[in-house]
Amino acid sequence: MLTTKMNPRVFWGASGIAGGLLLLALVAPATSDLLFGRAQAWVIDTFGWFYVASVAGFLLFVTVLAIGPTGRLKLGPDDADPDFPYVSWLAMLFAAGMGIGLMYFAVAEPVQHYIAPPEAAPGTVEAAREAMVITYTHWGVHAWAIYAVVGLSLAYFSHRKGLPLTMRSGLYPLLGKRINGPLGDAVDIFAICGTLFGIATSLGFGVAQMTSGLNYVFGLPNTVVVQVILIAVVMSAATLSVLSGVERGVRRLSELNLILAVCLMLFVLIAGPTLFLLQAYVQNFGLYLDHFFMRTFTLYAYEPRAWMADWTLFYWAWWIAWSPFVGMFIARISRGRTVREFIIGVLLVPSGFTFLWMTVFGNTAMNLDLGLAAGAISDAVQADLSTALFRFLEYLPAPALTSTLAIALVAVFFVTSADSGSLVIDTLASGGAEDTPRWQRLYWCGLQALAAALLLLAGGLAALQAATLVAALPFAIIMLLLCFGLSRQMNADLKGEAVEVEGAPLRERLKRMLAPASRADIAREMERHGAPALAEVRDALAAEGLENCEVQTDDNGVWLRVEHANGRDFLYRLGVRARPRPALTALDTPEGRRPLEWRMSAVTGDGARPRDVTGFTRAQIVADVLEHLQRWRLAA
Repeated sequence: MLTTKMNPRVFWGASGIAGGLLLLALVAPATSDLLFGRAQAWVIDTFGWFYVASVAGFLLFVTVLAIGPTGRLKLGPDDADPDFPYVSWLAMLFAAGMGIGLMYFAVAEPVQHYIAPPEAAPGTVEAAREAMVITYTHWGVHAWAIYAVVGLSLAYFSHRKGLPLTMRSGLYPLLGKRINGPLGDAVDIFAICGTLFGIATSLGFGVAQMTSGLNYVFGLPNTVVVQVILIAVVMSAATLSVLSGVERGVRRLSELNLILAVCLMLFVLIAGPTLFLLQAYVQNFGLYLDHFFMRTFTLYAYEPRAWMADWTLFYWAWWIAWSPFVGMFIARISRGRTVREFIIGVLLVPSGFTFLWMTVFGNTAMNLDLGLAAGAISDAVQADLSTALFRFLEYLPAPALTSTLAIALVAVFFVTSADSGSLVIDTLASGGAEDTPRWQRLYWCGLQALAAALLLLAGGLAALQAATLVAALPFAIIMLLLCFGLSRQMNADLKGEAVEVEGAPLRERLKRMLAPASRADIAREMERHGAPALAEVRDALAAEGLENCEVQTDDNGVWLRVEHANGRDFLYRLGVRARPRPALTALDTPEGRRPLEWRMSAVTGDGARPRDVTGFTRAQIVADVLEHLQRWRLAA
């Protein structure tokens, strides 16, 4: 019998909605293509303004949080240290900015805007400038503001308030315990559906680019059937990753992929017009700042055009659909950071790298197209966006090698996105549980593959784009509510700073209960208080003539041993233990689905049960050791 930790209403509710749409795509692909197209047109005509206004609002919201007094609040207790060093944290944010999209659009988007700009004359210098401004806008701080809203809400309510790592937790200030009911279920269901179709869209882009590359390098037919077969093959690799559980291997693979991606970018930078690219990087950034507000609010209301739906509105919907996935990742790695550190890092670090990436590939492509390629890259973009990168590499040294590297990069991005995406979706569908059965992750991994394959059969990438744009609409509304709930909770926390009980801030005492320590916190506590306390006892015993005592550290903690002639040695061990968070953390979830909290425990060699000594000072630990040492002396 399969074990489960799912939230049945969310798990089967999201499965039912996704399954219904996919069944329609399978049974009636022409009808589903028409349905998705009409739904997209309706969303654009009716809610295009809402997407634009919402994204502008998200950027303004996180900027105000960073600048204002809320910026000093921590994502965790006020005395919590960051789980990762600053450079490592920035490197992981840097990694989060990489993905299939950058590989697919690095050449295709700038060139597409260059040959078919919304305003400038095609193929002109002004069109090239406009192309890079638009590309920067689509991939810059607007996108990361969307991720920051979701990531900040998840991090704040999970790390500081002790709530499960689910979307509904961010609405607790507004709904209270009603988030346990249908409203909370609906929030998580919309988050799952948005994430599912957002990842399916990325997988669709990835497989289209892989088949184009395989066709270019090895002559493999570039057909929908081959794309579906390729989805099955690559998703099988993702499935093996899920079943094996070797997440360290996947992490190393992702890091290797990032290194290879940077190497590919540096190769293009050096092999291409290096000086021009460095100059263009600076000038593109200046143009981006100059057009920032105009591009933020552009809707072409006076002269409607399909360009808006195909590009800007699609991007805003895509980022919103991806926000639970990326938001949960950056929330998990950001415990102990201040709100100001979080927002500045999330907005600026990935955006800065993405600007460099797009400049290197985009400006080099336009430069080659005007010269050596004589318009061939533009022709390739117009014929098929997925072939643009490989036709571009054709005009640089070692095209077969670099094209093969690009195919490998997309494939590994494909695998890691599917594996990580299944984990995020499963966490949402399981009430925040992090140690779910493998079959549940396998289920969501398979559903992602099925969604990408069936939507490609239904209408290619156009159907995927339409599904993403429609699925993101309800979650955009949820994100606005997350902003309101986060602002309300942060302001309440700021006002509570002055409330004291017995000389200690009330909010500090509550946070000790509601925001339990992480494993890294306990490790630091053991290093600062536990190990020095045991060393102090050892030194005091040695001073009294008891030389047969030692303090040692191993993988399980730190321990003090005092030898006795009769063989009954005294042993006092400090270790790290995990347990489900208590239900008083506002969501009364079953024990098996609650997130874990970490505690420091003390165990003696007399068979007594482990004792929780989390938060003990050095003096308190010394006193506890001496108490048990006294009992040992009497018994011996």
